[in-house]
Amino acid sequence: MKEAITIKEIARRLKISPSSVSRALQDSPRIGQKTRKAVQDLAAQLRYTPSQTARNLRRGKTGVFAMVLPEIRENFFSEVVNGVEELAFLHQYSVALYQSHDLFEREQQILAMLTRTQVDGVMLSVAKESRQFDHVQDLIDRGIPVVLFDRIPPNIDTHQVGCDMEKGAMEATRWLAGRGFKRIALLNGPQPLVASEDRYRGYIKALLAENLPVENALVKRVDLSPEDTIQKMTQLLSAIHPPDAVLAFNDYVALDAMQACRKNGLCINTDISFVSFANLPLTAYMDHSPLASVEQHPYQIGRKAVDILLSVLDIGDVESGFHRIMLEPELVVRVVS
Repeated sequence: MKEAITIKEIARRLKISPSSVSRALQDSPRIGQKTRKAVQDLAAQLRYTPSQTARNLRRGKTGVFAMVLPEIRENFFSEVVNGVEELAFLHQYSVALYQSHDLFEREQQILAMLTRTQVDGVMLSVAKESRQFDHVQDLIDRGIPVVLFDRIPPNIDTHQVGCDMEKGAMEATRWLAGRGFKRIALLNGPQPLVASEDRYRGYIKALLAENLPVENALVKRVDLSPEDTIQKMTQLLSAIHPPDAVLAFNDYVALDAMQACRKNGLCINTDISFVSFANLPLTAYMDHSPLASVEQHPYQIGRKAVDILLSVLDIGDVESGFHRIMLEPELVVRVVS
């Protein structure tokens, strides 16, 4: 590969100082018109491209945002990435993507590495294993802007953007109750996730509002793996009084639970029905999809996270006025029962 043409090379060829070349390229009036034209013509001839790294260093920035999320293969997180990249690239920022694979230790290692790597900001959705967050606080204490998104741990003062899952769970449960379902179960996520507790609160509020029974036996926590979900769904079906509908943590959990129902000879949306979260596009191609799903607006979450970082960097103060944005959920009805 040919060496990139630098300002110093242009200066050497024209026998002027590098600072004069820099000013001429910026069309500064401090440089005579004849010199400006000579510099710009030679730069065009040599196909000179300004160094973005050098420009960022002059601004005291790196031009890089880091994004740490559980699994890129999940449609929700890939849509968040789409929103992040589109707005970041529009503002000439690149995005470094890291996956925790829902492992606490890996998340710790990634954030520790980011404390040693120069980035202008970090967007983080915590791993399901994470129960303490000193590694997150360490980033914040070092003055690195941190935006927590979707999976937002409690008691951390920093920027946040998510969707109101308590409200979404309440609307979804009440929607099922309004269609005559009486025994609505909850296949919830792991306890450490705040998102799981949000769903639980919304579910309970809806049952109370609809005068439906609140039974511990109708609530199961899953570790989000297919095996555990199938096991917990099978437990629900083997009860003396099984559910006639299920609110699932997300569409993936709903799809795994449906497998258990089919293995037990049940017909989806006839013998038992599902409502879930995430609104996966693939369910549109299913003969028997969940009746409805709560849209969490992942693309908008990604854009809002970048918006926050851009705003913080523009102001230059990472400690004042933490941004907390909570988007409104939308219950997307797929099948009218």
